[in-house]
Amino acid sequence: GWSRSPDLVIFVFLSFLFRIFSFLDVVTLCRCAQVSRAWNVLALDGSNWQRIDLFDFQRDIEGRVVENISKRCGGFLRKLSLRGCLGVGDNALRTFAQNCRNIEVLNLNGCTKTTDATCTSLSKFCSKLRHLDLASCTSITNMSLKALSEGCPLLEQLNISWCDQVTKDGIQALVRGCGGLKALFLKGCTQLEDEALKYIGAHCPELVTLNLQTCLQITDEGLITICRGCHKLQSLCASGCSNITDAILNALGQNCPRLRILEVARCSQLTDVGFTTLARNCHELEKMDLEECVQITDSTLIQLSIHCPRLQVLSLSHCELITDDGIRHLGNGACAHDQLEVIELDNCPLITDASLEHLKSCHSLERIELYDCQQITRAGIKRLRTHLPNIKVHAYFAPVTPPPSVGGSRQRFCRCCIIL
Repeated sequence: GWSRSPDLVIFVFLSFLFRIFSFLDVVTLCRCAQVSRAWNVLALDGSNWQRIDLFDFQRDIEGRVVENISKRCGGFLRKLSLRGCLGVGDNALRTFAQNCRNIEVLNLNGCTKTTDATCTSLSKFCSKLRHLDLASCTSITNMSLKALSEGCPLLEQLNISWCDQVTKDGIQALVRGCGGLKALFLKGCTQLEDEALKYIGAHCPELVTLNLQTCLQITDEGLITICRGCHKLQSLCASGCSNITDAILNALGQNCPRLRILEVARCSQLTDVGFTTLARNCHELEKMDLEECVQITDSTLIQLSIHCPRLQVLSLSHCELITDDGIRHLGNGACAHDQLEVIELDNCPLITDASLEHLKSCHSLERIELYDCQQITRAGIKRLRTHLPNIKVHAYFAPVTPPPSVGGSRQRFCRCCIIL
């Protein structure tokens, strides 16, 4: 029957070929398009270009390339990443918005020519947009957030990190139109105050992820509002928000039991009291960055070892009050044997080789940071590796001062100091 139906054979072959093309990346599709005229038609069919990431392909593309892609893909395109494409500006993105009205995920991270005009275009033509990344697009202002709130009601994830012209007025406009936000990245938005967080807490009950790193004006007042209004919160980064106190940890413990990730590096007012409340209430914690939380002691580690069995990553760098006893409790805790993967102990001067002995039963441990832990020795690391042969240990040992030169006075500096 097949010999009598050559057209059917060709049809089946092309169907299989078309199916294969649907799994190929941009580079491979472009190569296939050069094989023959038939392959060109199949490879460049818009339905094969539903997801495009140009970051690994070519970062210096011009706006006209984006315009051509948008015209070819049209309504098929669902996901586009132009991350780091410095040459793409508002005009090209307006053409893109007009042609690709079904776009759901758009990454413009680092597209520094992007301004409020782009968000106006997206608002006008791309009502299905769910994820938008505008990080480091420093020309973005409150006008962009107002436009997105009016035209993109399905928005779930927005990254405006380092868009430092944004203020509480922009946040207020955004959350009133995009109440379904689940992830909001505001890192480096230095003008944001507690008032902005109050708007988020009042209008974003679905919020799961919030990044406020280096939002220096944030205090307990604003973050407590977030905790009380966003009970589904799973990830909070407040690193560098040096005004916050244990009141935040208490609020998280009382209101956000699903919390998995907490990053509070350089929040030096946090103490064991707050972390005790947190640990006793947030049993799903997986990652904690406590770098430079200089007041915490072994007491915090004891609470984490008892109440947080899912802990995988823990940074205690520059927590100078931590001792071997705290690591002993952690090594014997619920998370130790199957969960703990990374522990960072840089600049913890009281840590000795005894801590490494306490960690040797942590069979999932993949990496340990020990820079400037002066009491750690090569012998201690070697013993740890006999139990955990695949572990990555990052440590630094100062070079031995060379002996006095013959016939001269003793050198005052080691070779490294001389080179420097």
